[in-house]
Amino acid sequence: MSAKTPLKIAVPKGTLFTESVNLLTKAGLDTTGLANPGRQLMLSTTDCQFFIVRPTDVPVFTSLGGVDCAICGYDSLAEQGMDLVEMVDLKFGACRFVVAEPRDASNKAEDRYRRRGVMRVATKYSSITQAYYDQKGVQVELVKLHGNIELAPFCGLADRVVDITATGVTLRENNLVIVDDVLQSTARFIGNTASVRTDARIRALAERLATLVIG
Repeated sequence: MSAKTPLKIAVPKGTLFTESVNLLTKAGLDTTGLANPGRQLMLSTTDCQFFIVRPTDVPVFTSLGGVDCAICGYDSLAEQGMDLVEMVDLKFGACRFVVAEPRDASNKAEDRYRRRGVMRVATKYSSITQAYYDQKGVQVELVKLHGNIELAPFCGLADRVVDITATGVTLRENNLVIVDDVLQSTARFIGNTASVRTDARIRALAERLATLVIG
């Protein structure tokens, strides 16, 4: 990939980072130094400029043109709902959004819903949760939290929670049981709308990534 202007790529911090770097390397990009960047958040190689970004901010960087393309979890895409192009399902980083309630609740949430006409749900993911309950035709009052979602039903803050999980272990350890699935999430390769249209390098990279995933 050679061009006068480096291709700007956002790579998510956290659980998707290592597999993202490995996949970009297999796709033929020069990722020298990216696997162990230290405190650097921006790193330039032969043809690319990499930005190491908080996962929830990746859609913003991509949609508004801060980067040309990126790897991002579908959970962040669904929650942000921004204008960008989803190009390849990369098939790693699998997790799911679930509805959970205390193990001994035994339909108490439904009973309270029938009495009050509204269900109170704690979550970090307001957009995804609202869309899910709208589809179900259930009136909800959302309680937006930034952590420790599991505590909400046990102190009367909420009837249920909507949270993201890979194994369900944290929920079980906190005496919560899953009562429904909301959506599945995996890592995706995404692009800025204008960049995808005008820069053939992004489309070529998407094709290589798709081939690697299939292979």
